[in-house]
Amino acid sequence: MSISLIPLLLLLLSFTTSHYEFSTCNAVDVMNQGSSFSVENAEKDVLVSSNGVFTAGFYPVGNNAYSFAVWFTQNPTVVWMANRDDPVNGKDSTLSLLSTANLVLTDAGKVDVWSTNTASASSVQLKLTNTGNLILQPKYAKTDQSLVLWQSFDSPTDTLLPQQQLTRLTSLISPRSDTNYSSGFYKLFFDNDNLLRLLYDGPEISSVYWPDPWLVSWNAGRSTYNISRIAVLDSLGTFTSSDNLTVVTADYGTVIQRRLKLDSDGNIRVYGRRNGEKEWYVSWQSNLLPCRVHGICGKNSMCSYEPNLGRNCSCLPGYKIVDESDWSHGCVPKFNLPYDNITHFIPMEHVEFYGYDFGFYPNYTFDQCKSLCFHMSECKGFQHSISGNIFNCYPKFQLLNGYRSPNFAGTTFLRVPESSLLSISDSKESLEVSACPANLGTRQLERTYVKKQENGSVKFVLWFATGLGGLEAMSIFFVWFFWFRNKKEPGADVHSYALATNGFRRFTYSELKSATKGFSEEIGKGAGGIVYKGVLSDGRVAAIKRLREANQYGEREFLAEVSSIGRLNHMNLIEMWGYCAEAKHRLLVYEYAEHGSLAHNIQSNQLDWTKMFNIAFGTARGLAYLHEECLEWILHCDVKPQNILLDSNYNPKVADFGLSKLLNRNDAKHSSFSRIRGTRGYMAPEWVFNLPITAKVDVYSYGIVVLEMLTGKSVTMDDDSGLEIQHRSVVTWVRDKLNKVSTSSMTLSWVQEIMDPAVEGEYDITKMDALARVALQCVEEEKNKRPTMSQVVEILSE
Repeated sequence: MSISLIPLLLLLLSFTTSHYEFSTCNAVDVMNQGSSFSVENAEKDVLVSSNGVFTAGFYPVGNNAYSFAVWFTQNPTVVWMANRDDPVNGKDSTLSLLSTANLVLTDAGKVDVWSTNTASASSVQLKLTNTGNLILQPKYAKTDQSLVLWQSFDSPTDTLLPQQQLTRLTSLISPRSDTNYSSGFYKLFFDNDNLLRLLYDGPEISSVYWPDPWLVSWNAGRSTYNISRIAVLDSLGTFTSSDNLTVVTADYGTVIQRRLKLDSDGNIRVYGRRNGEKEWYVSWQSNLLPCRVHGICGKNSMCSYEPNLGRNCSCLPGYKIVDESDWSHGCVPKFNLPYDNITHFIPMEHVEFYGYDFGFYPNYTFDQCKSLCFHMSECKGFQHSISGNIFNCYPKFQLLNGYRSPNFAGTTFLRVPESSLLSISDSKESLEVSACPANLGTRQLERTYVKKQENGSVKFVLWFATGLGGLEAMSIFFVWFFWFRNKKEPGADVHSYALATNGFRRFTYSELKSATKGFSEEIGKGAGGIVYKGVLSDGRVAAIKRLREANQYGEREFLAEVSSIGRLNHMNLIEMWGYCAEAKHRLLVYEYAEHGSLAHNIQSNQLDWTKMFNIAFGTARGLAYLHEECLEWILHCDVKPQNILLDSNYNPKVADFGLSKLLNRNDAKHSSFSRIRGTRGYMAPEWVFNLPITAKVDVYSYGIVVLEMLTGKSVTMDDDSGLEIQHRSVVTWVRDKLNKVSTSSMTLSWVQEIMDPAVEGEYDITKMDALARVALQCVEEEKNKRPTMSQVVEILSE
C-alpha cells in the first residue's frame, strides 16, 4: 500500500469510530435566508453566540437520534430543544431557513417535524444572542426586539435562562430522566388562579404539589391578585414571580452563568457556575424535602430520605415492585383482591399518604377508623393522625404520594388479608429489605433508527486497497467510490425512515389520553385490548387501541415490530398512523372506520348483496397481501367480523393484523405458537390438534366470515323452529344445502335457501353462488384442500 494512501485510510477510520464532538471553529452566530444545516455535518454546522457562551445545532439524544438544540458551549449543557419528543434521523435531516422566512426542521429529507410557522416579505436571518436566545428577525433589525418574528425564549422546554420570561402562555416540562430529554411528568406553569405551581401529570393521575396544596394562597406567601402571570430569573440570582414569589439564590450578587431548570425528579433548581469552570452547583431549589414531590415512588410504595444516603423507595408490606428500572410505576399487591372477610391492619408509624381519601372524619378513635375502613370494600388502609388534641381519620382508596418523616405525627395502617400475614412477619423489616434508590439509573432515549454499519464499509475499503497494492490512482478511485455509496445508496437508517414519509409517528401517552378525553369513548374490545375513539391534534379522527398485555412488550422489541407494521400499505388494511411506547403503556393509533365493524353491520342488516361481495373480495385482497405480497410474512390469526372494519364507502379494512406478529416475534419458523390464538368458532382445526400453523388458518377463518355474512347466522345458529342445532355448525348446514341440490337441475337454488332473508331485492345469484362455493372450499378440514388467499382473489375476480 502506498504511503500516501495510509493517511487517507486512517482519516476514514477516525471519522467512523471517533466520539461525537462539537467544533466551534469558524462558526458564525447567524444563519442567512436560503441556508441549511445538515445533521451529517453537525460538528461544523452550528451557530455560536458572539461571546462564545452558547451554541446551537444538532445535538445527539439517542442512538442515531438528534434534536436541534441550544446549549452552553463549555461542558455542553442543553437549555432548549426544538423537537425533544420527535428526534430526527442522523442522516439526511436538515434545518433550513426558507425563502418564505419559515425555519423548518426536516427529518430524513422528507418530513417536517418542527417549524416556526413564520413568514415575511423582508430578508430575515436566524441569530443566536449572547443570552442564549435563538431569534428569527429581519436582517437589518439589529437589536430591535419588536421586529422579532420568532424566538426560542417564547417556547421553553425545561430551562429558563436569565432575562427569559415564563408567562401564562408557556410552561416548563421536566425531562424524562437525566439522559432522556423527552417530556417527563412534571410541569411548572401559571394556574388559572394566577399562582405559579408545580404539577405531577403522570400516566394515570395528576396532582399539584407545590406550593403545598393544603395551604391557601396567602399562607403560602402568594397572591392571586395579578393578571400579568410573569416569572423571570435575573443575572444576579433573583427569581421573581407576579404572584409575590421571590427567590434569592445563595450566591446572589455575583455575575456568573445561571440557569433555572425543572429537573426529572420534579424539583426546580437554580444552577450556577463561574466562567471557566466546568461543573454546575445548586444555588437554590424549590423543595427541601425530596419525598414530598408527588409521583416519585409510584403507588403502593413509600419514599424515605436520609442526607447521607439520599432518597429511597420501597414497596409496602405485601406488595412487589412493577419495574425495577422505573419506580414511577410503583408496586402491586402479592395477594388477591378483593380483600378476605378477615383482614389485618399493619401499623406504619410516621408514614403519610397525601390525598385520595374516602373522606375526612375528625375526632375518630382508632377502633372507629378501623371499622370504617373495614366496611369499605375498596379501602386499602387508613391514616390516623393527631391535630392538637384530636385524632383524625383518613380512609384511603389509593396509596399514593407516600413518604416517611419523623415530623409526621400519625400512623398509617395498611390493610392486608390475614392469609398474607405469614409472609409479612415484620413490617419494618419488610420495608427495609425492599428499599432501593428512587432512581436506579437513567436510560438514553431509545429510537427505532438503525445506525449505519460504518465499520463494515471500512473493512471492505481496507481489503480493496490492499488488493490493489500501492497504486496511487486507486486511492482517488476509492475516495470517489466511498463518497458515491454514501450519497447514492442510503444506509439502513434511511430505509427505516420510510415510515416517517407516510406520517407514521410516535405519540406521547398524554397526547393520546387527551385525544380520547381520558379514554372515555369505547368503540371496540377484544382479547388484545380496548379500542377508543379519539381526535388527534391535527383534527383527524382515530381509533386508538390500548393493548392489554402491555408488560410483555419490551420497548425495543415493540418499536421494531410496529415499525415493520407501519410500513405495510394496502387499501384493504387498516392504516396505522402511529404508536405509543411510554413507560408501561403500549398503544396503537389507526385510522377510524366510519361504518364500524362488519359484525355490527351484519347484526343491523345494513348490507346488500353488492356490499357483501365487495367486502368479501376486498378482505381477500388484504389477507393475500399480508400472506404473500408484503416484505414480512404476517399471519393474522384472528380473522373475524369484529376485525373487518368498513369505511365511509363500505370498503373493508382488515384490522389487528399486527398483533399476532407482536405476540410471536421470536418464532422464526412461523410453525408453532406459544398459545392458541383466535376466536372460538372462527379457528381452524390446526389450533385444536396442535398442528403446524400456516397461512391456511386465516383462509379457514375467512371462509367462516363469508358464510356468516351470507347467511346472517352466527357460528352457533338456530334452526327455523328457533331451537339450537346441536353439534352442527354453519359450515355443515350450508354444505348440506349444497349437497341436496347437487343432483337436481336447479343448481343455483341452494343459494336462495342459505341467503340471509334480510337481504332485500334482487341479487346476482351467480356471484353469490361463487362466493358461497369458495367459502366452503376455505373451510375444508384438511388445510391442503383449502385455496390460498391469492387464489380466492382470482376466483372472485372472474
